[in-house]
Amino acid sequence: MFSRRIIASLASACLLAPAAAEECLWPAAGALAPGVADELATGDADERPIQVTSGAAEVSRDGDAHLTGGVTVRQGDRTLRSESATYDASEQRFEVEGGVEFQAPGLRLKGTSGSWRSSGGGRFTGTEFELPLRPARGSASELEMTATGDLALREVRFTTCPAGNGDWFLRASSIDIDQRAQQGRGRDVRVTLKGVPILYAPVISFPVGDARKSGFLFPSFGNSDKGGFEIGVPYYLNLAPNYDLQLKPFLLSRRGAGLDSQFRYLTQRSRGEIGNRFLPSDNVASRDRRFTALEHRTDFTDRLRFDADFADASDGLYFEDFGLGPDGTSITYLDRFLRLSWLGQGWRVDGRVQEFQTIDRTLDPATRPYARLPQIAFTGHWPLGTGGWSAALDSEAVWFERDVGVTGLRLDFAPRLAWTLRGPGWHLEPSAAWRMTGYSLSGTAPGEDDTPDREAPVLSLDAGLVFEREAGRPGGMMQTLEPRLRYTWIPYRDQSGLPVFDTALPDLNLVQLFRTNRYVGADRLGDANELAVGLTTRFVHDDTGQQFLTATIGQRFFFEPPEVTLPGELPAAKDSSNMVGEIELTGWRHWSARLAMEWDDNESNTVLGQAGVQYRPRPDSVVNLGYRYREGRLEQWDASAAWRLSPRWQVFARQVYSVKESSSIDRFAGLEYGSCCWRLRLVARRYISNRTGEEDTSVMLELELKGLSSVGTRDDTFLQRSIRGYSPGSAALP
Repeated sequence: MFSRRIIASLASACLLAPAAAEECLWPAAGALAPGVADELATGDADERPIQVTSGAAEVSRDGDAHLTGGVTVRQGDRTLRSESATYDASEQRFEVEGGVEFQAPGLRLKGTSGSWRSSGGGRFTGTEFELPLRPARGSASELEMTATGDLALREVRFTTCPAGNGDWFLRASSIDIDQRAQQGRGRDVRVTLKGVPILYAPVISFPVGDARKSGFLFPSFGNSDKGGFEIGVPYYLNLAPNYDLQLKPFLLSRRGAGLDSQFRYLTQRSRGEIGNRFLPSDNVASRDRRFTALEHRTDFTDRLRFDADFADASDGLYFEDFGLGPDGTSITYLDRFLRLSWLGQGWRVDGRVQEFQTIDRTLDPATRPYARLPQIAFTGHWPLGTGGWSAALDSEAVWFERDVGVTGLRLDFAPRLAWTLRGPGWHLEPSAAWRMTGYSLSGTAPGEDDTPDREAPVLSLDAGLVFEREAGRPGGMMQTLEPRLRYTWIPYRDQSGLPVFDTALPDLNLVQLFRTNRYVGADRLGDANELAVGLTTRFVHDDTGQQFLTATIGQRFFFEPPEVTLPGELPAAKDSSNMVGEIELTGWRHWSARLAMEWDDNESNTVLGQAGVQYRPRPDSVVNLGYRYREGRLEQWDASAAWRLSPRWQVFARQVYSVKESSSIDRFAGLEYGSCCWRLRLVARRYISNRTGEEDTSVMLELELKGLSSVGTRDDTFLQRSIRGYSPGSAALP
């Protein structure tokens, strides 16, 4: 009776010994602040009641209580356990001792003692904690949390390694985490790997969750023959929710100190970034060095878009000194343009201003590209009824400008009428066009026509068939046979008096084989009385539709030899073009292969050739072997591989060997060791500049402490670009 009377008089506290076979409900005195949803928060905002059970209880008349025999306090999805507890009714606070355990959706901890308020805040000592959603774990001499989920930790050890693995630890005298701002700050921070200190910072700030945070990022390291040892310390500025800035002072041991900057922005209709690398007073070159790049896009409406792309280098040797690999050192021009595109119903208008910075200053000024100041192009395609008739128009007006040579205006206008007939397994399309091109030129030689023009009809007939049959067992594969013919007639027009602003003769391939004009660009319209013939066969899996094998062969046959040429081009001396072919095998037991070539059947030799074989059993394990050939100019072997030797070890390698020079022009090798919570990758590279023939060696080192950050040069992108088919695999096993 005495026990029951105390319970009745303390309904607000509702402390109950387990002798009574029921639990008490206790209204919460506080709730979490709205919007707190980070993984470290102690629970969702609510006013749910508190449930308390214990082995025994002594309760005073003012509501204070002493609980023993194993205490459990629950409020929603939060649970607090201890051997004993004292409850202060006036402050609505539990003081817990012995075997303390606290559990919430984003936090689990064990401690020796602590206190916890029904409002959600608490303080615990001698804690070991886990963040299961990150995941991460650690210990702290003291851990304090507020009702909003903010954390304050003292004498902290933190790692993302699982229990039993202490490969790396972050130690700090204190770490404070603001959940609302999603920001953290650590003081007197030391990072150790395998017991070896690798980083110290008196103060470090970091984001918690998805929020961005201004502050220093981890430094990067690298080394190359031309620059020497490099170290950079980035500082991130979170200027606004929709734009930010990263500044990275860097030091090159051979060349001096400089600054990298990257500004990014995003609005409702626009986005872009501006990057700049500046090295004042290069110790080797004795001048300032700089590279600036801008990318921008604005979508005014769903149909009106503006693009800008700008790049500028301080000098022609910038990429020789700072570009990594033959790709960087082979840059000849930097493109700059502004473009406004307007998309209509079946038509499009593009306005563009474009120029180029010449990086390779050894090029003859008369061969450098023209600027377009400006270019306006209109294209359109309109169906004419339901009988397969359609009309099309391709047109442009361009002003070409350059310091050397002929400049001026070019107008090009090409209306077209076509009749497309299609049925199951066949198509037939006759078409007729009229191509008109005129110029208004400056800088012509005395006596030359400064307003030349050209016009000619263009007639074509395109036809194709598709045959199908079962290949092998029923339901296995289907084979197609797809012959295609395209007849083209364009009369000869003397075009030797026309300038060449942007026109070239591309390599013959399966796409170029069926183009009406064999030239790219409007300065030449190739005469034609020819038939393009192609034959394709495919093997396709019936059940999945996946293509297994494709083989195509094609050739042009001239009824009259073409006469139109570009300066320096020799006219055709035979009654057919070279033969082109391609075979591609995909998805056979992790193997794929491709062979493409252009064959001169008169001389019985290969003009162009490309072959490649790939074995890819997993995304992070791939082996490639390739071959490239261009008659008289290039012959290269290319072998690359990324292979996981074990859950912890992976190797990378590539070699590009030039048969013509009898030497390697690019090669690298690397090794990666990784565990479940950290990764170390080292890649060494040696390459030859495509332009100067000079050699350079670079070393890339990356250390990643998973769940924290990375230290060093990020080289995943480099490996994915250099090793075809490679993508980083899953984390290694512990």
